[in-house]
Amino acid sequence: MDPIAFTPIGVVRSCFTDKFGIPRQANLVPAARARLVLHPPFDRDEALQGLDGFSHLWLIFVFHDCLGAGWRPMVRPPRLGGRRKVGVFASRAPYRPNPIGISAVRYLGAERSSDGLTLHLAGVDLLDGTPVLDIKPYVPYADALPAARAGFAPDPPESGWAVTFSDAAQAQLAAVDPDDTRQLRTLITQVIQQDPRPGYMDRYPNRTEFAMCLYDLEIRWRLGDRTARVDAIVPASRV
Repeated sequence: MDPIAFTPIGVVRSCFTDKFGIPRQANLVPAARARLVLHPPFDRDEALQGLDGFSHLWLIFVFHDCLGAGWRPMVRPPRLGGRRKVGVFASRAPYRPNPIGISAVRYLGAERSSDGLTLHLAGVDLLDGTPVLDIKPYVPYADALPAARAGFAPDPPESGWAVTFSDAAQAQLAAVDPDDTRQLRTLITQVIQQDPRPGYMDRYPNRTEFAMCLYDLEIRWRLGDRTARVDAIVPASRV
């Protein structure tokens, strides 16, 4: 069979500039913002006509950070703690025969800026630089199926951590997001509450310090007894 080639219609500019910290599904972190910048010749206003009537969109995208990694018939999903294997087609793992994914994200509108025609999104679970292959409107009467069974992931993950900010982190937060334009405090809180650590971290009970990148910042936090204290919000060296 001849290979099928696809041309990305745009690229995601996301608050998640590193894989660690990305929520495991869309809409678990409502404050997670991104922009989808459309490439020519797809950056035409008429291509979006009628889209303003929809609150959410399906994005079909490429797991670009996994290109060349190959596929795996069995994977260890995070919802099973990374300890039990299931078939790749029973998961949303990125190591697939064709490394594509889908996300239902909130649509906040479009504008034409210096970057070109741009869609504003929220509740994303996408790495910065993700190529998008297509956009489809989310249609609740057809796409939301309340009676559907969800296998080993019947309920959303619990938000277990109580997140606090040190005095130093609060001062740094005020300096980098003084008008709360990026909703940075909310974003940090929501991401940490989802416990972004890999499932195997219970093998390392003595490790309590972690760091992740959001936008151009490195967020450092420390775990206590069901609490997480953000200690530093500093420029990221690897962004």
